[in-house]
Amino acid sequence: MATTTIRPFRDVSEHEVINLFAFQSGAADRGQFVKISSGFLNDRNNLSLDLPAGAEYGNTLSRRWSVRPRVNLCGSGDAPLGMLLYDVKETDENGEKLLYKPEKQAELQCVLSGQAVPVATRGIFLYSGVDGNPGAIAAGDTAYSSNFGKVTTQGAAGAAVGTFLGPIDSNNHVLLKLEL
Repeated sequence: MATTTIRPFRDVSEHEVINLFAFQSGAADRGQFVKISSGFLNDRNNLSLDLPAGAEYGNTLSRRWSVRPRVNLCGSGDAPLGMLLYDVKETDENGEKLLYKPEKQAELQCVLSGQAVPVATRGIFLYSGVDGNPGAIAAGDTAYSSNFGKVTTQGAAGAAVGTFLGPIDSNNHVLLKLEL
């Protein structure tokens, strides 16, 4: 299965990015589509001090803040909120915790579990990892969400998320106009 990702070439307005939700659990790749699993409420505190920062020992408290409203990967038939702009991960390529290396976290364009992850609802992205029959994509074809938050060419899989602006190139990239 191809890895889903968005390349640096993109055109997105910050007004079309939602920064209110954390990813539900585990790791996720940028470019995956997400749905709301627990919504934002204005009448309560949307932050909690509930995630462990590291190992827990007796008579000590080592916690970190997290955002309560959550998103999770779209499945077949789910209505997507948008597309993740950052990866969600705990460690870097060497297995070192990103919690203690915020500069490395910024370089990798990723967030930790519990941190708000930027979700794009509209824009133009150079996308790779299309499921279905990517070789048959033509300019103007509709893009749909599929299982595990991916994009597919087959309409029966999920909701329409945008339009392909051209065919797949030799590097397996396609220009996707996201419209949610």
